Amino acid sequence: MSIEHPYASGELDHEIVLSRVINAPKDLVYRAWIEPERMFDWFGPTGFRCDVLEQGAASVGATWRFHMIAPGGQIFSNRIRFLEIIPGERLVYDHSSDLNDDPKRFRVTITFDEQGDGKTVLTLRQFHPSKNQREATIGFGAVELGYQTLGKLAEYLARG
Repeated sequence: MSIEHPYASGELDHEIVLSRVINAPKDLVYRAWIEPERMFDWFGPTGFRCDVLEQGAASVGATWRFHMIAPGGQIFSNRIRFLEIIPGERLVYDHSSDLNDDPKRFRVTITFDEQGDGKTVLTLRQFHPSKNQREATIGFGAVELGYQTLGKLAEYLARG
């Protein structure tokens, strides 16, 4: 399954965009996202934890597999496959459940922009293969859960 970037296809109704200003330098925010020993300490909505199945150095073509476990014990399988890495600037990966050729796989683009005050603007864009999938994802609560995840990242970095 091929997923085009929304600006290439003109299908902006497939996209979810989240953004947050994080009180940390761009390099630290980027490293918290790209280094598996850091990312899996904070990733996921409030109350969720991650159990890592496969990880390694983040590189183009690398795959990370993990379970996000909800407070009630429900398991959500996840797979990330890195497509583009511009250190400190941009990450692009496909995110799916841990299935080959998952029809609900979506493309994620994350940009890291440093403000003059040393804070970082993190922008996360999800591009879904269809408008219906985007709507279902929003209906599931993905926007709120995404902001919880970015909040956990900010808290993680604030703890040092």
